[in-house]
Amino acid sequence: MSFHELKEQISLCQDCRQKFGFTPHPIFRGTANSKIMQIGQAPSKKVHESGLPFNDPSGAKLKYQWYEITDDIFYDENNFYMTGLAHCFPGKHPKGGDNPPPLACANKWLAKEIVMVDNDLYIIIGARAAKYLFPKESFEDLVFRDSQFNGKPAIVLPHPSPLNVRWFKSHPSFEEKRVPEIREMIWDVLGL
Repeated sequence: MSFHELKEQISLCQDCRQKFGFTPHPIFRGTANSKIMQIGQAPSKKVHESGLPFNDPSGAKLKYQWYEITDDIFYDENNFYMTGLAHCFPGKHPKGGDNPPPLACANKWLAKEIVMVDNDLYIIIGARAAKYLFPKESFEDLVFRDSQFNGKPAIVLPHPSPLNVRWFKSHPSFEEKRVPEIREMIWDVLGL
């Protein structure tokens, strides 16, 4: 299968239609040679509606506060390949928040994307994505150190969601010390 065929198949995927109770809308973006592969958990409802990855409050924190880059840089497909454990918004949970991303999507599509994208750096966003890709590692340890995944440098980030307030309050050194290191790595890969 070619990279173009893979993207086409992901775009047409409706595997979770019955489970979700609405039409899935796979959201992902990038080229086979994007410099950074960013793997999140699942698109938000706002992203589901707009079709643009990280076009929500989580994305604003990520792009403007942590990475300190513009939308032009972030959405340049040569810079970022954006995908997730789930490519579609998984619906709202009855007790609040979003449903967890269905791992069937990661098993079916993400594994193929990882093989086909020839990136220089991985950015893994959120505890669920980190647990899927680093099943035996502590999330806190991963966040505070540089890692390797698939033979390449990898950064693990806490989820930038405004709902993740407790984690940030418990780990103030993340934004004070770790974010500048992460930003430097990203800028270096992007040639900024």
